[in-house]
Amino acid sequence: MKKALITGITGQDGSYLAELLLKKGYEVHGIIRRASTFNTSRIDHLYLDPHIHGVHLFLHYGDLADSVNLVKLIYDLKPDEIYHLGAQSHVRVSFDIPEYTGDVTGLGTIRILEAIRETGVKTRFYQASSSELYGKVQAVPQTETTPFWPRSPYAVAKLYAYWATVNYRESYGMFACNGILFNHESPRRGETFVTRKVTRAVARIKKGLQKELFLGNLESKRDWGYAPEYVEGMWRMLQQDAAEDYVLATNETHSIQELVEAAFAHAGLDWKQYVKYDARYERPAEVDLLIGDPAKAKAQLGWEPHTKFAQLVKIMVDADIAALEENPSLQPEGKRPSPP
Repeated sequence: MKKALITGITGQDGSYLAELLLKKGYEVHGIIRRASTFNTSRIDHLYLDPHIHGVHLFLHYGDLADSVNLVKLIYDLKPDEIYHLGAQSHVRVSFDIPEYTGDVTGLGTIRILEAIRETGVKTRFYQASSSELYGKVQAVPQTETTPFWPRSPYAVAKLYAYWATVNYRESYGMFACNGILFNHESPRRGETFVTRKVTRAVARIKKGLQKELFLGNLESKRDWGYAPEYVEGMWRMLQQDAAEDYVLATNETHSIQELVEAAFAHAGLDWKQYVKYDARYERPAEVDLLIGDPAKAKAQLGWEPHTKFAQLVKIMVDADIAALEENPSLQPEGKRPSPP
């Protein structure tokens, strides 16, 4: 039985990756931060699903700022594969907490790489890189050889982590690779990210729980894919004979306005009646256009996306509407079921 360690296991990607690996027969270990409330909602179902080996899922308290704990965990577990997904991953928030973002998102990667080197554990390492590395894009579409131009503290921290991964691969012969993943979404996306913010608002407006949606720049364009398909690409990277870096993307780009239009239209609503502009959601430096070419991943990994933009939006809107319908306490007054 292969053993995998996942940082960020309670996030969107971590939960889908854990599910994938358990189905493949792995023993899965995840690092979680201690909190005063339970934060494992995205993975709780893994213990109950009869089709998943939930008994092989183990969680450990830890933090990417605690190098001693990371060394101890890696030495004790000796994982075959390490998927480093944990980070302060919100781009807009990184402008507000740049030092923390640099510490966790950038130096956190060095702490894991150093832990691997110090322990001598023979493992395969995956670094979750980001399309935000391209920032002020130098070529369209972006590939593995496109120059980086980060435009946020988050992207700068990810750039540090990207080159640290390359450096440890070249300096110490580690199997360490970067997955440069373009935006990938799902119903498990955090509610502060724009896709989920939009689809959640659509569901709440449809149910009479919300009247308006405030957004920033509607003209920014992104390459949006479906998260469960992207974690499959992560796994495939670590199954190769040699470690390399790969772009995972759809090679399509859509504006935030297109996202808004599609989401509201799917719910039978006119977005112009509900969406308002708020300058607070503008970034100090904007990334205007991201579109990735996954040709290398298709050729070498046999990976390609299947869920198209319109289908992705429908999946997310339907999931948010269903979530409200399953929770009677969130129904507006007059529509809640009578108590027994």
